[in-house]
Amino acid sequence: MPGGKLQPGQRWAGLAALVERLVAFGDLEQHSIEVNADGTYTGELQKAVRSFQERHGLAADGVLGKATVDALAVPPVQRAEQIALAMERLRLTPLPDALRFVTVNVPEFMLRAHRHEAGVVQQDLRMRVIVGKALDTRTPLFDEEMRWIEFSPYWNIPRSIARAETVPKLRANPGYLDGQGMEFVGPGGQVSTSVSPQMLDAVLAGQWRIRQRPGSRNALGDIKFMLPNNQNIYLHHTPSISLFNRPRRDFSHGCVRIEDPVALAQWVLYDQPDWTEARIRQSMGRPRPVIARLIEPVPVLLIYQTAIVESGVVRFVPDLYGQDAVLEKALRQSRRAPGLAQSKP
Repeated sequence: MPGGKLQPGQRWAGLAALVERLVAFGDLEQHSIEVNADGTYTGELQKAVRSFQERHGLAADGVLGKATVDALAVPPVQRAEQIALAMERLRLTPLPDALRFVTVNVPEFMLRAHRHEAGVVQQDLRMRVIVGKALDTRTPLFDEEMRWIEFSPYWNIPRSIARAETVPKLRANPGYLDGQGMEFVGPGGQVSTSVSPQMLDAVLAGQWRIRQRPGSRNALGDIKFMLPNNQNIYLHHTPSISLFNRPRRDFSHGCVRIEDPVALAQWVLYDQPDWTEARIRQSMGRPRPVIARLIEPVPVLLIYQTAIVESGVVRFVPDLYGQDAVLEKALRQSRRAPGLAQSKP
């Protein structure tokens, strides 16, 4: 390919093979296109590449780059294994009995809100999310119940983040505290905005903590969905909304950032009509937190599926945390176990 990428309008001798592969994968109808005599990459072929990219969690730009070529090269048997692993995870993860529940598919970077109706699970909402970094702050997989929503939340900075990031920044630039709307909080709830070596040492020792006040700079945005758990993971908005446009969205310290918090809040508070959209938005702009407790808890499942069927279309996403490989190894060992047991003297 010219320059390592095939852009729309460029020529490439490999177009015939590309057409064959896209037809085999169902992104291009048989005989729906004839490769231009001059080998130009245009029209329906670009559309088919975008379809393939969309189905495989790639930037749907129609550009044939390394990530797209690598995905095209994955053999069908490997995709079949992905589907089998996804089905095994579905078997191991029964749906909640609750009327409403939320799933976050971590490697897909997607949240869905579901409800049971007449024995069928309906999907009401679908939105993009940002999850924990694959390298060092992965989002854990679990199921917990959402019990309340906190509008205009404080961000109590975890000690690990304070130690690794915030305190070093404050040592280099004491003005960072005020610039980010942060403050120190003591063991008795006392508040200070005075940056000193002694105060920073007290933070590192766990005697004081740092929190960020509600406002436009708050890392949690203006809404937090609480599902109490021992890993301090929750759903929240973010001021860094441009990150939702990235095809790969593992940027957080482990919590799940959501794209449309107002829509999710309305869906969760459906049985509390006093929580109108206007009241929700007003509560998101307060100088102090506002709490909305749910009448009925909403189960939240943080799941891991690299093969997804939606609207009759099979989609695949990369194995972000390498969990497919872990599950495949465990299943392989479990299949071998009976034979090994029988071979022992």
